[in-house]
Amino acid sequence: MNSKIKSQLVGHLVSIYRYPVKSMAAELLESSEVSWFGVAGDRRWAFVREKAQKSGFPWLTIREKNNMNHYLPRFIDEANPEKSNMLIKSPSDKEFEIIDKQLAKELYPQGIRVIKQSRGIFDAFPLSLISTQTIDALGQSIGSKLTVERFRPNFLVNAIGNKPYPEDNWIGKTIRIGSMRMRIDQRDGRCVVTTIDPITSQKNPDVLKHVYTTREGCLGVYASTVSPGVVTVKDDVFLEY
Repeated sequence: MNSKIKSQLVGHLVSIYRYPVKSMAAELLESSEVSWFGVAGDRRWAFVREKAQKSGFPWLTIREKNNMNHYLPRFIDEANPEKSNMLIKSPSDKEFEIIDKQLAKELYPQGIRVIKQSRGIFDAFPLSLISTQTIDALGQSIGSKLTVERFRPNFLVNAIGNKPYPEDNWIGKTIRIGSMRMRIDQRDGRCVVTTIDPITSQKNPDVLKHVYTTREGCLGVYASTVSPGVVTVKDDVFLEY
């Protein structure tokens, strides 16, 4: 690290999440490599709706199938997630290869196909972060305890201090976690997915309504890699300046 760069401790890494298949269940990791294309193995696979390819958002997501996050992906070669094929366990405990047409039919009978991209299939940026303070503040505002899984970040950070939405103050700056450095690019614009309880699949429209009326539709932040490296749960989080 450049000796001229100063840093300030702003928090600690609580959790690392990887989503091998877009909108399917997360994998909770203890440690992970982070490349120019995000967390290793993150969102490398996705299902495309055949009749929606010209809509601008062709992906099959929790919007269309609200229990899609109950499908559990796992890499066949866990040591090499970037090149590994995948198995998917359905809510009925049946396991499919990700390319199995029976899986596609179960997920979306109207017609889908699976694709893989080595650069990842992201809505905006390859990394996302949210703080425990942000989730707690939103939950208190709507009178409901919210879980981090509802917001599908890569990194959950417990920031120092009790101020809500601390990550908003990091936009345009560089954050260092472990040996990885990332630039906080912009606030994370939210959609209807945040209204769906990740456990029950029930909808609570108050979540998104409050985000739009008080937070301009944004919660948490997007980021991109400045220096690839390894992150590990309990790593310190530093703001560089």
